[in-house]
Amino acid sequence: MKNYKTLSFAFMAAAAALLLGACADQMEPAKQAIANIESAISAAPDAPKYIPDQLAAVQTKLADLKASFDAKDYKSVLAKAPALLSDAQGLLGAAMLKKEELVKAATAEWPALAAAMPAMVKAVTDRATALGKSKKAPAGVDMDAAKSAVSDATAAWTKAQAAQSSGDVETAVASAHEAKAKAEAAATAMKLTLPAAPAPK
Repeated sequence: MKNYKTLSFAFMAAAAALLLGACADQMEPAKQAIANIESAISAAPDAPKYIPDQLAAVQTKLADLKASFDAKDYKSVLAKAPALLSDAQGLLGAAMLKKEELVKAATAEWPALAAAMPAMVKAVTDRATALGKSKKAPAGVDMDAAKSAVSDATAAWTKAQAAQSSGDVETAVASAHEAKAKAEAAATAMKLTLPAAPAPK
């Protein structure tokens, strides 16, 4: 009986040693697999801007993978890592395609904005200047709000033109939309009807 117990203990000890050895052998590959996924994510710096949902899905799976690693479930990490690495490597291309799509849309939209905004900004600026010369603002006119909105519209339109000149059409269109919203707010504050937008050239 004593010999049996001794043999059983020896067997269990050997099995435990083999298991620990296997875990140790899998730890470094699992660690490297996670590092590879992180590198692939870092290689797509535009992902947060253009494909945030897709990036978030990859990051969630990566967090689960890290949790498995921390739990020393290296086998699970190694089983799931290849598919996740593929997803992470796909972020760069997906972000580039989305950017191209948005740039194309912005490029198509810019001519209409460029045609409409100068007259719109001039109209609210001229109206604010004229009202500013009056001793008393007309009833229902909020001059403080109007002046602030005119200033913001002018600044946003200047930014839009500068961005367009530098080739950043996305920023140009976004700033032009901001300028339009501010000009409309100024017109509302001053009870001004804005001129109809001309057709783009």
